[in-house]
Amino acid sequence: MTTTTRAAVLAMALGLLLAAGCATRTEYDVVLRNGTIYDGSGAAPLQADLAIRGDSIAAIGALKNARGKMDIDARGMAVAPGFVNMMCWANESLIADGRSQSDIRQGVTLEILGEGDSMGPLNEAMKKEMAARQDDIKYAIEWTSLGEYLEHLAKRGVSPNVASFIGAATPRIHVIGYQDRAPTPQELDKMRELVRQAMKEGALGVASALIYPPGSFAKTEELIALAKAAAEYDGMYISHLRNEGSRLPEAVDELLRIAREAKVRAEIYHLKASGKSNWTKMDQAIAKVEQARAQGLRITADMYTYPAGATGLTSTMPPWVQEGGFEAMLKRLKEPATRKRIAAEMRRESKEWENMYLGAGSPDGILLVGFKNEKLKPLTGKTLAEVARMRGKPPEETVMDLIVEDESQISTIYFTQSEDNVRKNVALPWVSFCSDAASLAPEGAFLKSNPHPRAYGSFARLLARYVRDQKLVPLQEAIRKLAALPAENLKIERRGRLKEGYFADVVVFDPARIQDHATYEKPHQYSTGVVHVFVNGVQVLKEGEHTGAKPGRVVRGPGWAKRQPL
Repeated sequence: MTTTTRAAVLAMALGLLLAAGCATRTEYDVVLRNGTIYDGSGAAPLQADLAIRGDSIAAIGALKNARGKMDIDARGMAVAPGFVNMMCWANESLIADGRSQSDIRQGVTLEILGEGDSMGPLNEAMKKEMAARQDDIKYAIEWTSLGEYLEHLAKRGVSPNVASFIGAATPRIHVIGYQDRAPTPQELDKMRELVRQAMKEGALGVASALIYPPGSFAKTEELIALAKAAAEYDGMYISHLRNEGSRLPEAVDELLRIAREAKVRAEIYHLKASGKSNWTKMDQAIAKVEQARAQGLRITADMYTYPAGATGLTSTMPPWVQEGGFEAMLKRLKEPATRKRIAAEMRRESKEWENMYLGAGSPDGILLVGFKNEKLKPLTGKTLAEVARMRGKPPEETVMDLIVEDESQISTIYFTQSEDNVRKNVALPWVSFCSDAASLAPEGAFLKSNPHPRAYGSFARLLARYVRDQKLVPLQEAIRKLAALPAENLKIERRGRLKEGYFADVVVFDPARIQDHATYEKPHQYSTGVVHVFVNGVQVLKEGEHTGAKPGRVVRGPGWAKRQPL
């Protein structure tokens, strides 16, 4: 064989080898290389690559022959399943801005809505009231059922996935309005049917908020009946307990009774003990849950990572003030004799209702952060004590005056909790996490109010303060509690883990750099350290900046599979 022939043969062989190598190279849409994979199970992480094809995770491992249309070096980064926000108030904020910036930048890829009341089902009177109660965010109400609302969000375009409970107060308002009475058997049947319909549309279960009228008007038997309707579709019961203060143990007992009698999974919203004199009750509440779990009940909880809560200024007053609805309350607040009675009850401890006015310790622990009336917006960020001094009136009188003038509940932060209890709850293996807030951006209408800093920082604060800095739980356990635990509790399929065939909801973050920055004084500050986020395989965060993509979908509960075909 001549030298020329030998060279030709070698060249041909080399070409065949190269061709064979190319033939075995697998094509993907995205390949994340060299990351530290936390699969959501709580197991130790591994160094590996992760490939995405379409909306799903296609492969995990040493993908040397993989080629992605997008190749990302994740060396030194944690690669985790997208985080589940177990309770948020993005109902309206996602209509205003579907990018969900404050949550996406923390790695949240699924928003769970519906605490106490939900965006459907609505009747005409409820639609009229919803329109009247709008404040900085204005929107047309183009839906009636809960399922239609979720589809409305998806059609408008949202970056995260969305899911919802049906609020227990919603069928109550739908059927009997704002009256403090038990439903008749016929009315209860109608309420149960509304729950069943929502479950068929994909609701995750039924959710109560038992300190807020008219939800607080529901007796335990009513809640058991609604929970049983949800259980028919494998839904769960989740609750803001009837009392998080002096009667916290009794409120936990009520939730456990509902779980037992309805034969349903149950969860406690934002687990906490409110009011300094009640902080020691947390141990008793935890013991009750753990005993129930040992007996076979599926009881879990979620929490936000701050020692202050937020709700309306109306929560400083006894629930009877709100019977009949908002307009009826405003009328009462203008009656001198009624005002004297309200002020007296605000100053007195009661076993009948959770007094947020006393729970905060003093008016200095009550921070006013959101007004509807433009004339009152300069008071944003001031304490109730400061405003009362400015006006020269007692704090109780100031509360009533402000609500009348603003014609709203007035967004308020209450400093009622213990940092030690926050730390204790973070470490519990059956507790997941929430923001209990809207998903915002430091722009537009969102800047007209001050949110609780948890809107911008609840998840980053967990990973920075409590995992990295205080080492309360290992990072792999924190990620399990952020993703797999809530997904499994909700019985959501193909989400919550990094696993072949699961939807590609993926977060890439730097454990050494992740940090919350929002404060009570300056809450509109994004968290940092999350580098990339994918939702259903589409990149929504790139190098820490939002891409503008809105690939979010409606995520439905197990009842969706049991619906009757149309």
